[in-house]
Amino acid sequence: MHLNTLKPAAGARKARVRVGRGIGSGLGKTAGRGHKGQYARAGKGKVKPGFEGGQMPLQRRLPKIGFRSQKAHEVSEVLLYKLDALKVDVIDFAALREAGLIEKRAERAKIVKKGEITRAVKLKGVAVTAGAKAAIEAAGGSVE
Repeated sequence: MHLNTLKPAAGARKARVRVGRGIGSGLGKTAGRGHKGQYARAGKGKVKPGFEGGQMPLQRRLPKIGFRSQKAHEVSEVLLYKLDALKVDVIDFAALREAGLIEKRAERAKIVKKGEITRAVKLKGVAVTAGAKAAIEAAGGSVE
């Protein structure tokens, strides 16, 4: 076997069909596309995604639903029972971020009452719900 004798197996490479080359070829005139119509046109009859031939498309028949607030990521909620695990006594925004309890893109934090707190903590510059404030003060802590 030599490199100059290599060739594909018989029937592996099919000759391309040359359309529109006269009546004798069998694919002359309309070149196998038929007469007129969408698929007879140049561009293979490609239409915009979702186009339904002039019928009102599905994405326009369905109602618009939902809303995603762009401000939702500004405030990050912190659950009350997670404050127990923090080793510091004075808890502020920086301490919560350092502990990994709030998102990176959050600008403010709010303590929400879920679970119990057993030790006294002092909150500074963090929003607190009424229930969480009562629980913190009941444990001997304070909120500024």
